[in-house]
Amino acid sequence: MTAQGLDVQAFAEFFARGTERADGAESRALWEAMTDAADGGKRVRPDLLRATYEAFGGSRPEVAQQVGDAIELLHTAFVMHDDVIDHDLSRRGRPNVSGAFEARGRAAGAGAARAHRYGQAAGILAGDLALVGATRLVATADTDRWTVARLLDLLDETIRLTAGGELGDVRLGLHTDRPTLAEVLTVEEHKTAVYSFSLPLQAGALLAGAPDGVLPSLDRLGRLLGIAFQLQDDLLGTFGDEAVTGKSTVSDLREGTVTALVAHARTTAVWSTIAHHLGDPDLSDAAADAVRDALVRCGSRAFVEDLVDQHVHQALVLAREIGPVAGVVERLTQALLVVGRRAA
Repeated sequence: MTAQGLDVQAFAEFFARGTERADGAESRALWEAMTDAADGGKRVRPDLLRATYEAFGGSRPEVAQQVGDAIELLHTAFVMHDDVIDHDLSRRGRPNVSGAFEARGRAAGAGAARAHRYGQAAGILAGDLALVGATRLVATADTDRWTVARLLDLLDETIRLTAGGELGDVRLGLHTDRPTLAEVLTVEEHKTAVYSFSLPLQAGALLAGAPDGVLPSLDRLGRLLGIAFQLQDDLLGTFGDEAVTGKSTVSDLREGTVTALVAHARTTAVWSTIAHHLGDPDLSDAAADAVRDALVRCGSRAFVEDLVDQHVHQALVLAREIGPVAGVVERLTQALLVVGRRAA
């Protein structure tokens, strides 16, 4: 699938309308920062929804487009809040909302702490605005009331699970627990897979008038795909080629992020070597290489790669059982295994 040529009218109109209606300098600056931060996304989620809609015989692409844009706006909201949680000031190589407003505070003469608080407040408020916008786009979709109600139920359940997954991820970062692999995978499932894959698949089918009985299978399919993609992302975050992925291969190690790699390594004899360096904010490149070598020697890298393959295989089997989305899933997983492994 490709996002090229995707009409993002409803998505773009949300930001244009907000900027136009902004009341005062602060509000306008917030909307301008949101617009800039939202630009450049891959828009995989609306593309997946539209492909699913078409696979199930949907014939009103403009309706699928609006709901797809709503899910992209939901993603934007989660990203803005996630940046606040992680105290990140940039994304896609440029300042995010928090970063833009922190710089704005400094330019106004505020000290570092006050400027940071200002930036964090802007990030939270921007995410709130995007979250409400996503709900509005779903609620005003040009379809029957029953379908809109079902879509809102899906959205509500998705936000509930994603919030729990995000908080679970922060809990893992406390390093007060010894999470099992199953617990780590559940966090990844709830934090990412549910809204990035399960929601677009189910929403696309629902809009197309697919039978109710297929939605639970699509939910399961989305979770399998989402976990596979997240596991591959974890691998790239440690072993990837930064020139290809644009993703740091030391930040997860420096932050002590508890990924499936870490959960598996904890059960091996080399854990003491890895634990000594994990979470060190000043981790050197040489020490990072030592951790990577240990993750290979103890079998954690191979284990997670096999786990990706298992989830992809299960997803393909389930997609073929469902029928209409088999081609959609085959293209998705081909991109994951070919492009993802090439970058590792």
